[in-house]
Amino acid sequence: MAGEPRVDCLFCKIVANEVPATVVRETDTVVAFRDINPQAPTHVLVIPKAHYRDALDLAAGAPELAADVLRVAGEVAAQESVTDPGYRIVFNTGAGAGQTVFHVHAHILGGRGLEWPPG
Repeated sequence: MAGEPRVDCLFCKIVANEVPATVVRETDTVVAFRDINPQAPTHVLVIPKAHYRDALDLAAGAPELAADVLRVAGEVAAQESVTDPGYRIVFNTGAGAGQTVFHVHAHILGGRGLEWPPG
């Protein structure tokens, strides 16, 4: 069921402190931590503590929690000093888009030029 922790989910285990992570920000509803395979000088993941498979599942099931994820993403960007000249917030949705952990997460990427299209 959406919102419930899953025993087979890496990010649920991070939320439960069963797997270590370098946490940079935490609220009652959201955790932000450094990506273990950074793709930019600043690469932080922002996840809801509740389990939702992807961004669409989160938006449909808990829009206020989706807003929390985005708010904390902005706070992390400011904390990491990447708001100027800019940063990217990315939600990969589905394996074909590169989602490898099926617990919704926003990637905060910054600290280098992020030209479009990515890749």
